[in-house]
Amino acid sequence: MTASAETTSAEPVVDSARARPSRSSSTSPSRSAGSASSIAKQASPTFVHISEQPFTLQNWYKHISWLNVTLIIIIPVIGCTTAVFTPLQPKTAILAFVYYALTGLGITAGYHRLWSHRAYSARLPLRILLAAFGGGAVEGSIRWWSAGHRVHHRFTDTDRDPYSVRKGILYSHIGWMVLVHNPKKSGRVDITDLNADPVVRWQHKNYILVLLTMGFLFPMLIAGLGWGDWKGGLIWAGIVRLTVVHHATFCVNSLAHWLGDQPFDDRRSPRDHFLTAIVTFGEGYHNFHHEFPSDYRNAIRWYQYDPTKWLIWFLKKIGLAYDLKTFSQNAIQQGLVQQRQKKLDRWRARLNWGVPLEQLPVMDFDEYQEQAKTRALVLIAGVVHDVTNFIEQHPGGKALIQSGIGKDATAVFNGGVYDHSNAAHNLLGTMRVGVIRGGMEVEVWKMAQRENKESTIKFDSNNANIVRAGSQATRIQAPIQGAGAA
Repeated sequence: MTASAETTSAEPVVDSARARPSRSSSTSPSRSAGSASSIAKQASPTFVHISEQPFTLQNWYKHISWLNVTLIIIIPVIGCTTAVFTPLQPKTAILAFVYYALTGLGITAGYHRLWSHRAYSARLPLRILLAAFGGGAVEGSIRWWSAGHRVHHRFTDTDRDPYSVRKGILYSHIGWMVLVHNPKKSGRVDITDLNADPVVRWQHKNYILVLLTMGFLFPMLIAGLGWGDWKGGLIWAGIVRLTVVHHATFCVNSLAHWLGDQPFDDRRSPRDHFLTAIVTFGEGYHNFHHEFPSDYRNAIRWYQYDPTKWLIWFLKKIGLAYDLKTFSQNAIQQGLVQQRQKKLDRWRARLNWGVPLEQLPVMDFDEYQEQAKTRALVLIAGVVHDVTNFIEQHPGGKALIQSGIGKDATAVFNGGVYDHSNAAHNLLGTMRVGVIRGGMEVEVWKMAQRENKESTIKFDSNNANIVRAGSQATRIQAPIQGAGAA
C-alpha cells in the first residue's frame, strides 16, 4: 500500500500512452517548456538522475522529495508539537477518532480494495464518498496511489517495487517517500480502468483542493461551527488524526512484510499478523491478500479482525456495493495445503531417515552372513541393518536381538515375536547399511525406479524420500507366518 502526496512528475506507471489522460488545456506554456526541457535533459546520454548520484553537501537537498517531506513529516511534527499546548475537548476527541476511521476506511475500502484491486463495484454516491474521505487521508490521489500499489503487487520485493521491504523496514515504511526516485526504474502497470472513472479523473485533477478541504478544512469547520473549537479541530481532528492514518497505512508497507506468519506462500515477504490488522483496519492479513488480491476480504476467518471487509459487506446489503469478489474455498485450501507441505518438507529434511534404499550397496546373502560374524547385522524385509550399538539398549533384551544376527528376522520383527511400533521401524531405518540382492520389496522398488514405472517410493519438494507412517521398507503389513506347531 502506498501513501504519499501527489506529484507533478510524468506518469511512470502505465503500459502505454493510451493509459494516460489527455493534458489539460490550461497547462501553461512555461510549464510545458519546462517539462520538455526536463525530458530532453533526461534523454541526454550524459544525464545522470539525482537518485544515481551520491549524497554530497552540495546536492543533498536535491535527493529529497520536499512536497512529501512537508506533508508527512514537517506538518505532522508542527501539528503534534502544537497539540501539546492545545486542549483536547471531548467532542473534538470523538470527532478525531470518527474522522480517523472514515479516512482510514476511505483508503482501505476505497483506494485499496475498490480502485487498486477492483475487489468489488460501488455505486456513484459511494465512490464519491470514498474519494472524498480517502483524499482526507492526504496520501495522494486515487490514480497515483492505485497505480503505485499495482506496481507493488506486480513487482513485490524486486527493485521495481516502489516500497520493497528488501531495502529495509524503515525504507518501506517512510523512506521511499522521502527520497527522489528515477521514474525510469519504476515498474509499469495498466491503469486504463482508473482513467475511465470520472470520479478518479476529477479527484486526480483537483487533488490539491481535495487535500486541503478534506484533510484540514473539513474537520476544522465541523469542530469550529459545531462547538467553537476551531484550533482543536485543525490540530487534533486534522493534523494529529492524519498523522495516525499515515503511519497506520505505512505499516502495511513495512510491518505487514516483516511481522507474522506466511500460511499461503513464503516465496515473497507479505505476512499475516493480528497486530498489523488492528492498526490497518484489517489489512494485516497480508499474506492472504498477496495470494488472492482481488478478494474483497483480507481475513477469511469469522474471528479475524477486518472492519473493511465488514463495511463492504454492509454496503452491499444497503445497495451501495455489489459484485463482491471472492476466491473459491477450494483455491484457498489448496494454498494452505501446499504451504503446509513445504513446511513439512523442510522439517523432514532436517531429520535423519537413514540412507535412502536406492543408495544402499547391494550384497549377496552369503556375504551378509559372513559380515555378520564380525558385526551385529540383522536382515529385515531385504534390508541389512547394523544394530551393534543398539544391542545393549534393546527394550526386549540383549538375547532377543542377538538371536536375529546373521538371519532373516523379518517375521520376528513384524509380529512373529512382537509387531514393532512405527517409531521402532523409523529407528531401524537409521541403521541401514545395505540390501540383499533379490531381497523382497527392495529389488522391486529399485527396478521400478530404473524403468521409470509407478513406484511406492515418493519424493517431496526437496527431492527427499517421503516415509509415511506405517510405510517403512521394513514393515510387512501381512506378517509372515512361521511353521505351525507339530
